[in-house]
Amino acid sequence: MKKVAIFGSTGSIGTQALSLISSNPRRVKATVLTCKSRVDVLRSQISRFRPEAVVVYHKENAVELRREFRDLKVFYGPDGLEEAAATMNYDVMLNALVGIAGLAPTLCAIKRGGASIALANKESLVTGGRLVMSAAAEKNVPVIPVDSEHSAVFQCLVGNQDNPIRRILLTASGGPFRGYDRARLGSVTLNDALIHPTWRMGRKITIDSATLINKGFEVIEAKWLFDVDASNIEVAIHPQSIIHSLVEFEDGAMLAQLGVSDMKVPISYALSWPERWATDTRTLDVIGTRSLYFEEPVGEARRSLDMAYRVLREIQETEGDSSAVVLNSADEELVEMFLAGKIPFVAILDTIETILDKHIPRKVESIEDIMGIDAEARAAVHERLL
Repeated sequence: MKKVAIFGSTGSIGTQALSLISSNPRRVKATVLTCKSRVDVLRSQISRFRPEAVVVYHKENAVELRREFRDLKVFYGPDGLEEAAATMNYDVMLNALVGIAGLAPTLCAIKRGGASIALANKESLVTGGRLVMSAAAEKNVPVIPVDSEHSAVFQCLVGNQDNPIRRILLTASGGPFRGYDRARLGSVTLNDALIHPTWRMGRKITIDSATLINKGFEVIEAKWLFDVDASNIEVAIHPQSIIHSLVEFEDGAMLAQLGVSDMKVPISYALSWPERWATDTRTLDVIGTRSLYFEEPVGEARRSLDMAYRVLREIQETEGDSSAVVLNSADEELVEMFLAGKIPFVAILDTIETILDKHIPRKVESIEDIMGIDAEARAAVHERLL
């Protein structure tokens, strides 16, 4: 019986993971669940899955849950996330938290040792890639990506870990505004941005997919996950979202992972690895697909990627990891403002670019460094816009 701690159990990834767990009751059990604000959803999850521990954000919610579920261990707040990650009983930690808040629990789980990390929290690698991967190597902790693109690369590398990679090709749907020029983007609404053409995800990642900054984050993730240079990572727009990524080896052979757009596949693989468990995902209709096509990222899409590659160059040339923290934290703050109706869509990339231009890259030595840079970037956003 594999025991799983789901950090972010009430979000899109977390609820799909629990659906998979309910389909495999003899193979896997949820021992830890966490949520920030959807406490009523967490209550129903507690009743159904009977975890050993939960984490909530607010102390008053923790007090209520302790009163309702007498045998349940209840933590609260950021410190509670870290304590649960460091002390509770699990074989796999699925980190589906949103934002930089997921970094500290990831590091705590790695330092605890003895469990694999199924990583859906991309901010852990974008902001703390060097710290996370060096700690994972030291503790011999597997980091299994949950992002569909990185899961595809990971799957292509099974059995090929010792073969040099010539190129990783990450695919992108292009988002809801594929082909839009800047003038047209100036009039898009929040509702427009939240309608993704192929994936159903949380609000934050859906907006990041609309700006394509999410794909820039994935470029940075790929560097840390697969230990490759920025020059060996490329992005292609693939609107069908059938090929989830490709790997080219030194002999010219390319391997691809294909499938329908369903996050249950990479989630299931991350939980079941190194096995594969059955899912209810529909089979790809290969004959009906008939053709696959790709496009070069251009215009505003290219702009997002250029910022990510710029950050990667600074990391590789000067160990200036701080630029990646600034990119992520400014984006988090700006997306929150856009979701609240405080800024237009085009202000997201404009402001990130301005703040990056003013930032002087520096080396990150610790999580305390990262959180300090995070605070600086958020302050810079407010200074610029408010």
